[in-house]
Amino acid sequence: MAIFLTEEWFDQVEALGQEAGDLNLPPALENMIINLKVNDGGEEKQANLTKGLLTRGLNSDATTTLLLDKQTLLELLKDFDMNSAMGAFMSGKIRVEGDMSQLMTLQTAKPSSEQQELFQKIKSSTEFV
Repeated sequence: MAIFLTEEWFDQVEALGQEAGDLNLPPALENMIINLKVNDGGEEKQANLTKGLLTRGLNSDATTTLLLDKQTLLELLKDFDMNSAMGAFMSGKIRVEGDMSQLMTLQTAKPSSEQQELFQKIKSSTEFV
């Protein structure tokens, strides 16, 4: 098990993503690119969500960047609840830079069964610390 947001964790997530192959995403998720800047106790971790996969680093093609702390991201990934995400946004735990419309897409887009399966594999092999 790899600790959430460590280099080992990103390696593991990328390997699981490659193993999963085609995630059969709906067009809204297939075309979505969002950068994440995560405050981890004063250190910034950078990642991006591209084609349904979370990978390390920022994607220069992203028009939206989410700024949040590690604990908020942990809560969102554990539950994958859009209502919790909206609550975190409304309370200021998530800030948005850039194109807000991509977030609206996240509210209505349904992940494919392949993406849900990958998400469960990532969750089960992650140590949430």
